[in-house]
Amino acid sequence: MGRKSHARGSHRRGRSNHGRASRSQRPTLVGTLRVTGSGVARVETPEGTFRISKHGQREAMNGDTVGIALHRARGGEERAVVVTVVERAVKQFAGVFHWADPLGVVTPLDSRIRQDFFVLPGDVTPKIHGVRPGDVVAARIEEYPSRAEAGVVTIERRIGTEDALDLGIECVMASYDLVEAYPEPALEEAEDLVLNVEAALADPLRRDLRDRFVATIDPFDARDFDDAISLERTADGGYRLGVHIADVSHYVAWGSSIDLAARDRATSVYLADRVLPMLPERLSCDLCSLNPLEDRLAMTVDMELDARGEVRSFEAYPSVIRSRLRLDYGEADRILAGEKVALAHMPEGTAPDDEVVAELLACANELAEKRVARRHARGAIDFNTVEVRAVLDADGRPTGIAARSRTAATGLIEEAMLLANECVAEKLVGARVDAAFRVHEPPTPESLAAAAETLAEVGAIERAQIPAIQGGSRHAIEEAVEQSAGSPLEPLVNALLLRSMQRALYKPQNEGHYALGAAAYCHFTSPIRRYPDLIVHRALKLELARERLGRAGAKEREEHLVGRGAERMPQILPQLCRHSSDQERRADAAAHASQKVKIAQYYQDRIGERCAGTVCWLSELGVFVRLDENCVEGLVPVRSLGGNEYWEFDAQRLRMTGTSSGRCIDLGQRAIVEVAAADPVRGHLDFKLVHLVGTLH
Repeated sequence: MGRKSHARGSHRRGRSNHGRASRSQRPTLVGTLRVTGSGVARVETPEGTFRISKHGQREAMNGDTVGIALHRARGGEERAVVVTVVERAVKQFAGVFHWADPLGVVTPLDSRIRQDFFVLPGDVTPKIHGVRPGDVVAARIEEYPSRAEAGVVTIERRIGTEDALDLGIECVMASYDLVEAYPEPALEEAEDLVLNVEAALADPLRRDLRDRFVATIDPFDARDFDDAISLERTADGGYRLGVHIADVSHYVAWGSSIDLAARDRATSVYLADRVLPMLPERLSCDLCSLNPLEDRLAMTVDMELDARGEVRSFEAYPSVIRSRLRLDYGEADRILAGEKVALAHMPEGTAPDDEVVAELLACANELAEKRVARRHARGAIDFNTVEVRAVLDADGRPTGIAARSRTAATGLIEEAMLLANECVAEKLVGARVDAAFRVHEPPTPESLAAAAETLAEVGAIERAQIPAIQGGSRHAIEEAVEQSAGSPLEPLVNALLLRSMQRALYKPQNEGHYALGAAAYCHFTSPIRRYPDLIVHRALKLELARERLGRAGAKEREEHLVGRGAERMPQILPQLCRHSSDQERRADAAAHASQKVKIAQYYQDRIGERCAGTVCWLSELGVFVRLDENCVEGLVPVRSLGGNEYWEFDAQRLRMTGTSSGRCIDLGQRAIVEVAAADPVRGHLDFKLVHLVGTLH
């Protein structure tokens, strides 16, 4: 085969042909190990991403923080070898149990975990949980595998047999250590809470806004409503925007049973067929939810904007509101399009006048468009992404696939929430108050350079654009995103540039938000489902009390809001921010995995169907195709590309080439594929390539 350039690797039926490693090594770097389902592994470090050499992964597992040594492989590419595992990411997993007398053996369902684990003869957990051979179980790791010994697990619970409808979701929950049951002390505490509007209004800081026209706009199937808006035009052509957020901190005292449970969860987890809420439902769907035609406590941010959409002033305070209108996004979009809509979520006879609703939405959409223009002018980046979700019936069976993208209705709410978050962050920074700020650091020049080079290779951008993108110009990155909109390369451009970004984190002090182009940013608008928002509410309330009631008045509220002694919120804020960032990443991964389970279930009964799509990604695994009808993505494995030839993957150009035929598969090519296999337990969907037509870029 000869030597390959540093951007290439060879494959035949999924096997790789690697060059021989050099003996020279550089000082150890630390990064996160990422393993694909086929076993290809890379380490993401601040200095760049490096592929792991053959046998170089050693005992490390996907997600682990590892120390690596670098060496030069044949062809000059830098490869990594794991030297040490700094921190373990996988603590439990779902797997199939069987006996190898006298040992139990658990084989992980996650193909990225490539070792079997033993259950020792003295471990009675299989008997306690009634586990039989072939059962799927949740296993917790007791001893990690090493080069000398196999790993050891104990059985946490029996999940079920492989034919159970919700087995895939249960496996996701087991893999991500998620539990459905809520702690009993917190549930009991929640049942004792009541809404007392008159008592709340006795607080000199709280204002009665029940005469204001307030509306909520949410997804059709939403059960909790934590944000609402009010909006009117001012005499000089500007806007008076109110953002009203559920006042969770009024009910949840620092250190209470509810607070400790919410702190541990840190976020609600939205799986395909269920929600694992951060707060008990007594709060999330009742007392705190801004239900229509019911009095509710809120935290309000009133903002005065000029005719260009620029903020002139803002004010935050506790309030009492009464939502007069509940819309879902579909209803709002239809009204914006000029349709007459019967409001499905309002009791008969309670819906506001059609003209009032239409004017509210038109005004909000007008303001949103101006805010988008102002954000773009300062360098904000808006990536175009599509959320693919399975539509389920009452029994949890998938009946269809829905692809959700940004619409006018989602955009007007998003812009209002972004603005409120920025204003609150500005307030806290100005007062020098520590809180849970949302921090997005600039991407590294190395990651941007790699993304830009690939985009230029595939024709998505001009080479003249590379230096500006590599230099971190937000305007250049946004321009690349806008250029690709509506083209076959749009998913690639967004995916590559998103991957080059740092992940946003929660930190105790403000460090700005790169992608938003915001000098200060925090999350304030979703305290029902995010603990950092609750932290921000508490910090804001305490600062408002200091300003308006003095030190003595603030002192009276301190214990409820931030506690006293060594466990006060300011003392443990760094730990809370780290934990919230970790839990957010886990929740996002679990939600994505659960959708893949249900999507695979949907296609399980459609084996053999043929669909049209576009090649949206290529990797060592094979060719990924996005279907036209619903944006679902599936894999054509490299072993199934046809013929008996080697397929060479060019990582720089993102191209697959048959070495005998010379046939190329490129991004943006149109394809006809056949549904070949669907594995709901693992969330895998495989296609067979039927026909390729010419590239469209």
